[in-house]
Amino acid sequence: MSPEPATPIFRSEEDLARLPASERIRYRLIGAQCRYHANDNIAEHIADGELDELQAEVEARMKEVLRALVIDTESDHNTNDTAKRVAKMFLHEVFKGRYTGMPSVTEFPNFSRLNELMIVGPVKVRSACSHHLCPILGKVWIGVLPNEFSNLIGLSKYARICDWVMSRPQIQEEAVIMLADELQERVKPDGLAIVMEADHFCMHWRGVKDDESMMTNSVMRGAFLKDANLRREFLSLLSKKNGG
Repeated sequence: MSPEPATPIFRSEEDLARLPASERIRYRLIGAQCRYHANDNIAEHIADGELDELQAEVEARMKEVLRALVIDTESDHNTNDTAKRVAKMFLHEVFKGRYTGMPSVTEFPNFSRLNELMIVGPVKVRSACSHHLCPILGKVWIGVLPNEFSNLIGLSKYARICDWVMSRPQIQEEAVIMLADELQERVKPDGLAIVMEADHFCMHWRGVKDDESMMTNSVMRGAFLKDANLRREFLSLLSKKNGG
């Protein structure tokens, strides 16, 4: 029996060019030993122009999904362009946090040496459950206790970072941790607290079809973890903002 052919090793981008965009990107990720789970950002490994190629590839595969669902997209005017619309939506809207880099965020030094509790929110967020790709719609509250060495960022920038992290398929528990990691790295506060409350449409549309259940989870770091009074202050202010 003749041995199986060895897996080819591509030594240049020219060699990779003969592969579909998804395979080229995957090859770079594996070569760099980078994880590429549903909620990972892979923008660094996507070359110029490849996102358009990837969209065309997803569109072609989506046509096959619709065909497998026995939907006549040729004569059904409502689904003529569904595959194209879905591919564009996935790559440039609901999952864009995977394929685009961190949004530009201007940082300012803490000249006034602010060291009091700041709360941002509620920030409306939209994500998708990685189990069923159903929408997750919710709100995020962010508590920051800066120090004299912290970087201050504008209010809208918190919303931009939230949108970038949330626009990926994921579970809420991991999304909040990833958001905390990004803000901790950017702001470098003494304390950071995040609370997220969201509706999960995998509960509404399917399974138990429960329209009332929501999920709330939190991450507490630094001073919020160590100081029970600070934690209570943050949570009590959230309760007042939420009409509690």
